[in-house]
Amino acid sequence: MAKLVYGLNQSLDGYVDHLKFKPSVALFRHFIEHIQELAGIVYGRRMYEVMRYWDEDLPDWAAEEHDFAAAWRSKPKWVVSRALKSVGPNATLIEDDIETVIRGLKAQHVGEFEVAGPDLAGSLTDLGLIDEYRLYLHPVVLGRGKPFFSGPRPPLRFVASDLIGEDVVRLTYVPA
Repeated sequence: MAKLVYGLNQSLDGYVDHLKFKPSVALFRHFIEHIQELAGIVYGRRMYEVMRYWDEDLPDWAAEEHDFAAAWRSKPKWVVSRALKSVGPNATLIEDDIETVIRGLKAQHVGEFEVAGPDLAGSLTDLGLIDEYRLYLHPVVLGRGKPFFSGPRPPLRFVASDLIGEDVVRLTYVPA
């Protein structure tokens, strides 16, 4: 059975904003290795649209960016959206009955599926489908933005912490 993991970069005050967190080389390498190990990725619409940036290589990218893009493109993706009518390569659109589809993915696969997007993660949390939460804490305070948890924080139990690079701490929790 597959494990569903929700993890995003977050400020010390609890906000996620991909434009505010330029990863160090060590953190970027960590994410490349993480993507390579995934069984697949489940996206909400907004996060999927942000990540479509990696669909095509740009000539001015560094080697790590090419590596990340190749790893990202190789992974199957499921996109939860009622607004989108189609999705890009290696992606499947989920328009209805998200609970049944996600339970099916977990039952039919092994390994880890990443969940990306606070609103989607909130819905999956409410359904009891998230198996692990990974908060990548950056030493910045944003003061506003999209919170990591879209609703009340679920009851969690701390299981691990890791230093990634020089200044990012990954906190890992499971439902309590």
